[in-house]
Amino acid sequence: MIDRTFVCRRTVLALAFGAALSPAVFAQGAPEAPDAFIRRLSADLLDTIKKDKSLQSGDPAKVAALVDQRVMPHLNFQRMTASAVGPGWRQANPEQQKRLQEEFKTLLMRTYTGALRQANELSIVVKPARAAADDKEVLVRSEIVGRGEPVQLDYRVERAADAPMGWRIYNFNVMGIWLIDNYRNQFAQEINARGVDGLITTLTERNQSNRKADSK
Repeated sequence: MIDRTFVCRRTVLALAFGAALSPAVFAQGAPEAPDAFIRRLSADLLDTIKKDKSLQSGDPAKVAALVDQRVMPHLNFQRMTASAVGPGWRQANPEQQKRLQEEFKTLLMRTYTGALRQANELSIVVKPARAAADDKEVLVRSEIVGRGEPVQLDYRVERAADAPMGWRIYNFNVMGIWLIDNYRNQFAQEINARGVDGLITTLTERNQSNRKADSK
């Protein structure tokens, strides 16, 4: 079953926290430090959610707009999808790769609805990153606080000259489990059993089932 419990609200809430601002917000210039990048994005997203009741309620149209306009520019989503699919990505033709990205995005999108309902009560503490000025990839550690025990939330970010803030996120670790690694194990089983088209079909069917469930 592709949509497992862990790859659910906390993971996508982590994704939402880590990618919040519109590219238009920042002037071009030297990139921020990676921990400052995560800290600014997180604070802005929380502020946006706290001011918007429709986001807190999980309005599908508002959630979709948030993802497309203010999340996707800060992710290397092709890298995320390719890494999740694993060796099967190289076997896929361009059309299959496009479908995989679309269905993977839809799979993650659904959990924003539940995750954003929790954000109004949470905050994030970003820890200083241990990185050299010329590092191309950096690990940024943080914690989500506000409900029970703090939740570990780590980001892997890459330097990107064309990114709005000089960095893009390409993986997340929530409570010791990396999002992409978790999906890779699931996707590999599907590809081994049914091939790339089989994975696309499974993702499509899962997304259709989710839409029907949400509409009830």
